[in-house]
Amino acid sequence: MNYVIVGTGRMGKNHILAAHSLGLTLAGICDRSDARMEEIASEFSLTKNQCFTQPETMFDAVRAPLTVIATTADCHADLVVSASRYSHSILCEKPMATSLHDAERMIDACDSNNVRLAINHQMRFMERYSLIRDELNGGRFGRLGSMNVVAGNFGFAMNGSHYFEAFRYLTDSNLRSVAALFSPKALKNPRGPQFCDAAGSLMCVAESGQHFLLSAGEHQGHGLTVTYATQWGHIVCDELAGRYSATVRKPEHREQPSNRYGMPSDKWERTFPLVEHAATTASVLQELLDGQQYPNGQDGLHAIACVVAAHKSNDQHGKPSRLDDLADYTTRVFPWA
Repeated sequence: MNYVIVGTGRMGKNHILAAHSLGLTLAGICDRSDARMEEIASEFSLTKNQCFTQPETMFDAVRAPLTVIATTADCHADLVVSASRYSHSILCEKPMATSLHDAERMIDACDSNNVRLAINHQMRFMERYSLIRDELNGGRFGRLGSMNVVAGNFGFAMNGSHYFEAFRYLTDSNLRSVAALFSPKALKNPRGPQFCDAAGSLMCVAESGQHFLLSAGEHQGHGLTVTYATQWGHIVCDELAGRYSATVRKPEHREQPSNRYGMPSDKWERTFPLVEHAATTASVLQELLDGQQYPNGQDGLHAIACVVAAHKSNDQHGKPSRLDDLADYTTRVFPWA
């Protein structure tokens, strides 16, 4: 199958490697930077006729069944809407868009043209999450109470959006409300001075009643750990080290109340491979092409709505903001990369 890609920077090359691993044929590239295009064209044996500076020109000239959008988020909406007139499937980088309005516009365009839209939220294809999901679904932990992420200053939209989607995947429940307090300084992005992202802390409540907490403030400069607090135990995952430890009450003590938090327990550790982004992107892409369990536009929209709700909450000094009450923020555009 032929495909075209818009954006040939670091993430664009990652997508090309992912597609190459699936045996797809790169038929056209588009970028504002001639130098980046020349590098990719040389590495993947493309001709000058396969290199474009205008996306619409490439879409019309190549008519590929698959389009990959690997630009910064401010371009996603217009590119997806345009590509939906030419391709059957579109894979778009995250964050999906820089406004709720644009995310909805992307979904509407793809629905109108019967196009599959995937957003590159890869967590469900990472072993660190499939292992945790197996642990949580195995029965010995009881119900998940909360997922607690403590991270370096990685940006609520750029990386926090991944964790909103991971929580939804693990719990099968959308988030209902977000309470957030941002750090005074926004996270500057090396992709350009026009881009920045929020840092700070937030607490979310899901429709299921389960909680998601994220702490990624400006004074936190290292690490990424996730603690899953359950009815009868804990799983503490060091995502950068590739391991997690688990502890769970022994079966004979599981009827004791939750305030008996020091009951005798069983403990174990497991390791998992570190993330190889081209491989997980390839998993998203394969599911998209097969029409299976890919993260779709609605999943991407939910992650964007969570970040927007966090901004609204912060604007209201930490008052919880409901995801079904964001009408006044629908058209607000955020400077996410």
